[in-house]
Amino acid sequence: MTETINLSAKIEEKLPAELVDFMRQAGEAATARGQKLYLVGGVVRDLLLGRANLDLDLVLEGDAISLAEQLAGTGGRRLKTHPRFGTAKVQWQRWSVDLTTARSETYDKPGALPKVKPGSLADDLFRRDFTINAMAVELAPGSYGHLIDPYRGLDDLGSKLVRILHPVSFIDDSTRIWRGLRYEQRLDFHLEADTLRLLKRDVPMLDTISGDRLRHELEMVLREERPEKVLRRAGELGVLSQLYPGLTGDDWLAEKYADARTAGSSSVEVYLALLAYRLTGEETEGLISRLRLPNPLARTLRETVSLKARLPLLADAKIAPSRIYRLLEGNSLPAITASLLAADSAVARQHIRLYLDRLRYVRPTLTGRDLQQMGIAPGPRMKEILERLHEARLDGKVTSKKGEEEMVRGWIF
Repeated sequence: MTETINLSAKIEEKLPAELVDFMRQAGEAATARGQKLYLVGGVVRDLLLGRANLDLDLVLEGDAISLAEQLAGTGGRRLKTHPRFGTAKVQWQRWSVDLTTARSETYDKPGALPKVKPGSLADDLFRRDFTINAMAVELAPGSYGHLIDPYRGLDDLGSKLVRILHPVSFIDDSTRIWRGLRYEQRLDFHLEADTLRLLKRDVPMLDTISGDRLRHELEMVLREERPEKVLRRAGELGVLSQLYPGLTGDDWLAEKYADARTAGSSSVEVYLALLAYRLTGEETEGLISRLRLPNPLARTLRETVSLKARLPLLADAKIAPSRIYRLLEGNSLPAITASLLAADSAVARQHIRLYLDRLRYVRPTLTGRDLQQMGIAPGPRMKEILERLHEARLDGKVTSKKGEEEMVRGWIF
């Protein structure tokens, strides 16, 4: 049903004028075509909650690509289209708006990607994950701003509830389990009682989802402002262990994530390395395989395992700077950062910071050309001398170009 609520004033208040103008123009263009255009999904939810959200999704009961082509023809706008899915993205300056043909979905089997076909707004809202994301706002000039709320999402917003639309929602697409936890924790809501019961029942259905899709959902969690909240809840409900046994969303992880944010290191790579930190090497390989991690992420996890084994060496108070350098050099910054955050030893942490702050930037002043001028031919001997100079620089045994020259002369004469 259509609620007697108009969001036009809230739209004007919460969204930038450029986006508001685009929506009005788009609504007028759609109406001129005899079609209906709507603002849908998360942005409607966040407008009602007074939260910032500039990810505009517009749904058209008609050909969205054709409308997008018309809208992109003015104001220096760029257009990207995906005809297979009936979607388009209009971009200009720093703004971006997605336009989609209203569609319905059917699932051949649990976990399969849905089959889609053009449909009505009602069809499009029914395929959504939760009631709070199944609302729309009319953009036609005569009814601009009117809220459409067929599943009482507004009531659930008021009650701070995350509710699925139908009993087989998690069976059709169990990635909704992860999305439900994200919304629950991000908004400080609660899973509605039946939704929670069905989620617990359907956790095993996560095994029907491909590794690529599971990785995407986990990355979305790790991009949340406080991902540890989602991971803790996922741990409580058995969702995290279903993703991979041995993963834990506990106080230790929450502390390390908070430290990462304080250090300005709250990237997906660092968060993932910390999440996997307490796994064994074999378990880490299992997680890499389970999530089909791309090479950069897989490398970070493998290097973190390797560095964890080196921490006792780095905890030696008498270790030389050159040795610190050799233990850490060649590893990715996320892996080194995760090791710094996870290390129990204050001495090891001090040595890793020394590497990050200074040692990784240390280089000899003399170059291969300089050594040639001193009579040293290119080859293994020159390489060895440059390595020894680098080590001397790291350990503070030489501090100037002149000192390096004298050191080299002492080696070769």
